[in-house]
Amino acid sequence: MATVSRQETAAREAWGLLMELAFANKSRFIAAMAEFDLTPALGHVLRLLQPGKPLPLNDLAVALHCDASNVTGLVDRLEARGLVARQPGERDRRVKELVLTPEGLSVRTQVLDRMGTPPEGIRALSAADQRALRDVLRRALGRGQ
Repeated sequence: MATVSRQETAAREAWGLLMELAFANKSRFIAAMAEFDLTPALGHVLRLLQPGKPLPLNDLAVALHCDASNVTGLVDRLEARGLVARQPGERDRRVKELVLTPEGLSVRTQVLDRMGTPPEGIRALSAADQRALRDVLRRALGRGQ
């Protein structure tokens, strides 16, 4: 059995704590999405869509780590609510792209506001700790400072 280094142990503990934080707040996220009559998956799709930037459905499937056939059902539900519209691609009309409607943009803005509200545990940290946590997570995601 391989020996785990102190750095690996710290990395595993950090990862475990991040997962614990995410799972501890899962019900909060589900409740927030329910306010908009959205499933977590539909809320995630709205989060991925950028205003004014059509997203090819295949790219959405890649971003969601799922088969393109699964994206169809999600898009159908959002389209039925008037939150998104499918349109032919600018470069290739055979490619379907997804865009936010004005109503979709409004709901997306509200969803992002709810999702962006930090949980109590993070709000309770000092401002310096909040900035340090932000900076470390940015680096972990490859986004620099």
